[in-house]
Amino acid sequence: MAITCNFLVRRDDLGKSEFRETGDSSAIALEAGQVLFAVDAFALTANNVTYGVFGDAMRYWDFFPAPQGWGSIPVWGFAVVERSSHPEVKVGDRYYGYLPMATHLVATASKVSGSGFTEVSPYRADLSPIYNTYMRTAGDAGYDVKRESEQMLFRPLFLTGYLIDDFLADADFFGGRSVVVSSASSKTSIGLAFCLGKHGPERCEVVGLTSRANQTFVESLGCYHRVVTYDDVATLDAKTPSVFVDMAGDANVTSAVHEHFQDNLRYSCSVGGTHWENLAFGKQFPGPTPTLFFAPGQLEKRLGDWGPAELQRRMGQAWISFLPKVDGWITVEKAEGREAIERVWSATVSGKADPKRGYILSY
Repeated sequence: MAITCNFLVRRDDLGKSEFRETGDSSAIALEAGQVLFAVDAFALTANNVTYGVFGDAMRYWDFFPAPQGWGSIPVWGFAVVERSSHPEVKVGDRYYGYLPMATHLVATASKVSGSGFTEVSPYRADLSPIYNTYMRTAGDAGYDVKRESEQMLFRPLFLTGYLIDDFLADADFFGGRSVVVSSASSKTSIGLAFCLGKHGPERCEVVGLTSRANQTFVESLGCYHRVVTYDDVATLDAKTPSVFVDMAGDANVTSAVHEHFQDNLRYSCSVGGTHWENLAFGKQFPGPTPTLFFAPGQLEKRLGDWGPAELQRRMGQAWISFLPKVDGWITVEKAEGREAIERVWSATVSGKADPKRGYILSY
C-alpha cells in the first residue's frame, strides 16, 4: 500500500506548511487517457519560492489544485508511471516535467509520442504549454541518466535565463550598456549571466547584485563582469544606461537601483520574488515601471519566429554549452523524507538556503 501525500503551503504566508495524506494510491480511479505518476525526485530552489509569490498573478497555483487557502508549490522533477489508462503510455516509463511536491500526480495524456505527451486535464487546458509537457526520458535527446540532478536543478531555470537574454538582446537591451541582475547567486541569475556574457563586456556589462554573505561565491562563478553587494549599489556609474533584471523582488533593492539610475535605467524587468516578504511588485519607483517577465510568452514568440525545430536546436546548444559550467559550482545534496522536505523548504523560503548546494528531494 502506498499512501499518497502532498506538501502544502499557506498562500498568504509561504512560511506556513503542512503535509496532507489523501489515501491509498491503489484506490485512485483513472479515467480513459489518464495516468498515475509516482513522483520519484524533484529539485527545490529559490525559483519555487517565486512560483508561490506570483502564484495568483501568473496562475501557478492553478496547476495543482489545493484546499481553500492552501497551495501546492510546483517543482521540476522525475516521475514513473505507476498505472495507466492510456494505451500509449506504459507502466514503468520515466518522465521529466512539472510536478507537485507530492508523492503522486494524476495526468491526462494527449498528443502522445515517443518523446512524451501533453497534459490536457480541463483545469490545465488554458495554462501555458511549457508547463503541460511531460518528456519521456527514453525519447529525450537531452537526457543523461548521470545528469538527472543537474537537469532538475538547472534545466528549467537556465531556460528562463536564456529567454530573458533573448528578450533583452532582441530589444537591443533597450539602449542599455549594462545589465544589473539582483539575487546573483540564484540559479536563474547564473544561467542568465552565462547567456549575457556571450555578448561580450563591450556590448553588455553583466553586474551581479548579491548579499555580502554570498559575494565570494558569486565572484567565484566567473560569469559576472562585476559583483556588487546590495549595500554598494551607489558605487555603480549612474550615468551608464542600464537594464535591471530583478530576481530578488525586494522593494528596498529595487528602490535603491531605481533611485540610483533614475532615467538612465532604460528597462526594469521583474522576474523573481526570492525576497518575498517585502515584495517590490506593484509598487512605484523612479524611472521605468517594473514589468513582469513571463518566460512562456517569449517562448511562444520564438516558436512563431523560428519554429519548434530551430527553437529546440538553439536552446539545446545553449544548454549543452552551459552544463559543463555547473561542475564545481554546485554540490548536489540529496535528501529523503518529510522532515527533509520541510527543512529545505523552510531554509529556502526564508532565504537561508546555501546557494552552493543544489537540493534534490524525494519522499
